[in-house]
Amino acid sequence: MASALGTKIQSLQNSYLLKCSLTFIRTLSSSTPSPSPSVDASATTKKSKRRKKKNFFEVAQFLPNWGIGYHMAKSHWQEVSYEITKLNLYKDGKHGKAWGIAYKNGVPLVDAPKKISGVHKRCWRYLPNVVKVSESSPTLTGSSDSALKVETQAN
Repeated sequence: MASALGTKIQSLQNSYLLKCSLTFIRTLSSSTPSPSPSVDASATTKKSKRRKKKNFFEVAQFLPNWGIGYHMAKSHWQEVSYEITKLNLYKDGKHGKAWGIAYKNGVPLVDAPKKISGVHKRCWRYLPNVVKVSESSPTLTGSSDSALKVETQAN
């Protein structure tokens, strides 16, 4: 009985060694194609990263004079924007209050500025194609004033 027990233990040890060697061989053979799944994993992490949208003040900080005189709108607004007239920033520069003149289709809705709502929501964008009114207006009035001065001097 002792000899039968000894042969049984030896056969179990041999099968254990066989299993260990087979698993070792499998890990070596499967380790060579593993760089391609890691490349796929890095590509999926890049896809899952989204660009964080910016609030009003995070967009305005990159504009000259914190965006005063420039047009900004929420990303889901169609043909509606605000020309920024006044800002009240808190210390961190990412929060505060803003006032502006509302525009629809390039025409001001009212003459007086009003407080802009939703400035802390992350959906704001700068509108580069809208011409600043303060830039275009003085050049037109300045040239007409100089033309009037020339006419008055000629008379």
